[in-house]
Amino acid sequence: RQLPDNVKLEGTFSQGGMVIGKCVTKCQAAFDEKSLTVTPKGEFVFGFGRDAVAKHTLTITEYGNTPKTSTLAIAQRTYDIQRVTGVPQNTVTPPPEVMDRIRREQALVNEARAINSERTDFLTGFVWPIKGRISGIYGSQRFYNGQPGNPHFGLDISAPVGAEIHAPMSGKVRLAESDLYFSGGTVILDHGHGIFSSYIHMSKVIAKNGQEIKKGDVLGLV
Repeated sequence: RQLPDNVKLEGTFSQGGMVIGKCVTKCQAAFDEKSLTVTPKGEFVFGFGRDAVAKHTLTITEYGNTPKTSTLAIAQRTYDIQRVTGVPQNTVTPPPEVMDRIRREQALVNEARAINSERTDFLTGFVWPIKGRISGIYGSQRFYNGQPGNPHFGLDISAPVGAEIHAPMSGKVRLAESDLYFSGGTVILDHGHGIFSSYIHMSKVIAKNGQEIKKGDVLGLV
């Protein structure tokens, strides 16, 4: 990738990766033609989806100058795909009587993650929320009776029931629910500029909606 001299990028250039950029001079930035929020110090962030194509564009406009567009090439990943047959269909497709609940809960999640705040917590780096065996990896997917399930967009960490889950980065709680249909005890943290982290399947939720969280604070229990 060839970038303007005033731009630096650091991060993971692959499907599922996150990149933090900085303009040395005052600028505007756009990723794949979508405008990015830029801090007064010139920092911005963007990410690549699980199935992101191999090439993307980053456009930097220094105030008073012509926009400069660079092509970003990213690595493509191979995911663990499993095909399971003979599964009872009622466990593959939720029963009609819970669909209203699922839609209401998904709307809550969508609303929480639609916020594009000016927080800059994402600049401080992550630490592990808990130590344990990695039991599920990002990007994997199962097909049940030939029907694709949602890809796994997280990382599963196996730990004893009741173990504390700590915030890996400071942020603000945008959603704290004790029992969502698909994810159980759930917390969503806002780290700024559209960067969120989610903690699910918790036995107990301790964080509260709207709470300011510091790195290391207890969010809930395994």
